[in-house]
Amino acid sequence: MDLKDIVLYVSLFLNTANAVALVKSFFSSGEKQLADKISKLESKTDGNENKLIEHDRRVQMLESDMKHLPDRDTTHRIEMTMAQIMGRLDAQDATLAGRFSAMDERLKPIQAIGERLQDVLIEQARNAA
Repeated sequence: MDLKDIVLYVSLFLNTANAVALVKSFFSSGEKQLADKISKLESKTDGNENKLIEHDRRVQMLESDMKHLPDRDTTHRIEMTMAQIMGRLDAQDATLAGRFSAMDERLKPIQAIGERLQDVLIEQARNAA
């Protein structure tokens, strides 16, 4: 190895180290900004509580509220049960409609008797007057 090869390897090593440092600083700049924002939020206080504790409490409250809501499987079971109930109600509606139409046919003669009796009573009232 002569001097030219050593200079070549040293310059290659320094350029590679410089490129790695540049990439690291580029990606760590966001971390620095995030760290600055977090420190600012931690330093701000409203009364005796800081903002992060307030946000943490709000998130915990939302999580506890979400625990009481039904999940996807429970909602699916509710939908399936409601579909079964609707099917049963439709069947009962058809049965009751048939029963009401049969009852309507049975009541027609009674209605006719009532109408004839009303006509007779109206005639008798006209004749008496």
